[in-house]
Amino acid sequence: MKAMANNSVLSAQIIQGKRKRASREDVETKLRLIEAALYVAGRPLDLKTLCSIVNSRSERKVQKITRMLIDEYKKRNTALEILELEDNRFVLQLKNECSDRVRRLAIRPLLTDGPLRTLSYIAYRQPITQKQVVEVRGKHAYRHISELVEMDLINRERNGRDFILRTTDYFADYFGLSRNVQTMKRQLKRIFDRRGEEKLPADGAARMQGQQSETLE
Repeated sequence: MKAMANNSVLSAQIIQGKRKRASREDVETKLRLIEAALYVAGRPLDLKTLCSIVNSRSERKVQKITRMLIDEYKKRNTALEILELEDNRFVLQLKNECSDRVRRLAIRPLLTDGPLRTLSYIAYRQPITQKQVVEVRGKHAYRHISELVEMDLINRERNGRDFILRTTDYFADYFGLSRNVQTMKRQLKRIFDRRGEEKLPADGAARMQGQQSETLE
């Protein structure tokens, strides 16, 4: 009887050990997938997206695992970091101290100077009418606005004989900004003040401009 009891205990320990290893391996797999997703995206990803990547229904568990990845990056002491933004979004990016030196090596900017200035003007003053934008930015703004709508950076909504312009979620994600308009405007003001002009970075990396203030405490 004693031998049978000992065997039962041993079997239970073996099963428990296998479960722990399987659980650890599952977490490690999810860590790699989340890291890969953030790297490939090059923009903030929300928990819903990350859940789909790791095939999990629990946003709470995925958030916990992603925070583990944040801690890992802090320990690595490399040029990269992962930040947790508001609205449960995460982004993999260069640290500020490295971004200025290597930005010239980045790929071709998404926008040229003219459309970028028009986009910056719209983002900071939205919601704004198309007529108001054209009055300030000039007739060429019509072409800029059409280009920005086509690129899904702004929405254009009919308002009588005019249009109301607003930025999209894609705009916020691409530039590493909050999707909340009021928070976004505060971020834009800090960026513009730091740059000395009312224009977003040409490479889209607003998050390289010190957006840690958007991270959760």
